[in-house]
Amino acid sequence: MRRRGVLIPHYVRGDSVVHRTPLWLKFLLVAACGLASFLIVDWLVSAVVLAIMCALFLLSGAGFRRLIRAVWLVTPLLAAVGAFQWWQLGGPVAARIVLNVLVCVVAASVLTATTPVQALLDGVVALSKPFRRFGADPERFALTIAIMLRSIPFIAGAFSDVRDSARARGLERNPRALVLPVFITTVAYARQTGDALAARGLGEAEDYPLD
Repeated sequence: MRRRGVLIPHYVRGDSVVHRTPLWLKFLLVAACGLASFLIVDWLVSAVVLAIMCALFLLSGAGFRRLIRAVWLVTPLLAAVGAFQWWQLGGPVAARIVLNVLVCVVAASVLTATTPVQALLDGVVALSKPFRRFGADPERFALTIAIMLRSIPFIAGAFSDVRDSARARGLERNPRALVLPVFITTVAYARQTGDALAARGLGEAEDYPLD
């Protein structure tokens, strides 16, 4: 299964100022970008924020090619959303919505490209511990994120394979030929992952007792 064109970039070794930034500050940056996507009402401001996020990504040394790969998978969806919003609410609103989504994607890419996966998961556990008193399970949350990060490349590769296969048969415009095989493959992958976790005794509630 191919892994090219993955939405979330893999960790890139480096010693840039972005790499050395504390993990909590990177988490705060991603959260701030997510919040800003709801608060920013001017597409020009969104464009400036996006430019800053792109500059941070390039400053990390991850490279322009990885930046492009980080956003290309959402391009068709954003094009459809942008066109609909343009028709409904006009160009400025459509541009703001599309740019705000890109801000969130690039901010998340900065985090994953400059933070090792294990450090990222350890940070999630540490940040989640204060919520144990409310019934949260930090280890289970980290396991969920680990599975998500592992699944995204697989699903992206499955989509690429199915798309190329459909194109070879002249069915690239047939939604069923594209969606159904990816859906079946994804469900099968999810079941295999669940079986593997169960075989190792992971994922059960009693494996993560609350303090």
